[in-house]
Amino acid sequence: MTTHTTQPTTHTATGKGRTFRGTVVGVKMQDTATVAVERYVQHPKYKKFIRRTKKYLVHNPSGTVAEGDVVTIQEVRPISKRKHFAIVSTHTV
Repeated sequence: MTTHTTQPTTHTATGKGRTFRGTVVGVKMQDTATVAVERYVQHPKYKKFIRRTKKYLVHNPSGTVAEGDVVTIQEVRPISKRKHFAIVSTHTV
């Protein structure tokens, strides 16, 4: 019988899942940031493009980002009830 040892898991992105680019709009929680992701969709009837924004709770270990930063987030395993994304990288504007 073989024994399997497991390494402690970290919440780093592994290349799977959805990836978005957004702006940090809040860092008031411990190890969590709120990121607003904006996308353009075309209205089905009027054919005008509309901005749609959705906020995601993102894992932010050791508070590495600040409000206003542009970040890339990626889907990871569930970390809490509403948090299932982690920060992959930050971008300079």
